[in-house]
Amino acid sequence: MLDRRAAVKALLNNRGENLLVVAGLGAPAWDCTAAGDHDLTFPLWGAMGGAVPIGLGLAIAQPDRRVLVVTGDGEMLMGLGSLTAVGARRPANLAIVALDNERYGETGMQRSNTGRGTNLAGVAKASGIPVVATVGSAARLDEAVSLARSARGPVFVTLKIDPAAHDLVLPPRDGVLLTERFRAALGV
Repeated sequence: MLDRRAAVKALLNNRGENLLVVAGLGAPAWDCTAAGDHDLTFPLWGAMGGAVPIGLGLAIAQPDRRVLVVTGDGEMLMGLGSLTAVGARRPANLAIVALDNERYGETGMQRSNTGRGTNLAGVAKASGIPVVATVGSAARLDEAVSLARSARGPVFVTLKIDPAAHDLVLPPRDGVLLTERFRAALGV
């Protein structure tokens, strides 16, 4: 299994100014912030299940920029229907990375359905997403990063991560500030 914080740091390393990131609720937002708070990262607070739909909207609205959604397995399980919308629209610039520790981290680390056999990459493939992968070793992390950052999409990558806890590195909690900061960085 991968170290969650190191995997997210690798995803965002040398991101430049063309990568738009939607960071899902909880650990994905903390890990994206730990990798370096950035004006073109939109962390979600209290919008569980919203990361993929927001990322899809961004990918459609910003077709010349890469959109990376970093979300967790619990949030992805809550929003499985959004994968069918991604599969139907097929934005070439969208990548979704699900950090799968097989736990609901926000509510006490109970085992999630991915720990009971649900295969997120399989669901993504069945939803019409053409590029899917599951990566659970450091030896294949570069492959996952390459798919997420540059493969013609849509792309869905499940990163099997260790459920170990990390120190909290919280993004700003002000939703208006985050929205305005992101919009200003987009130039809209």
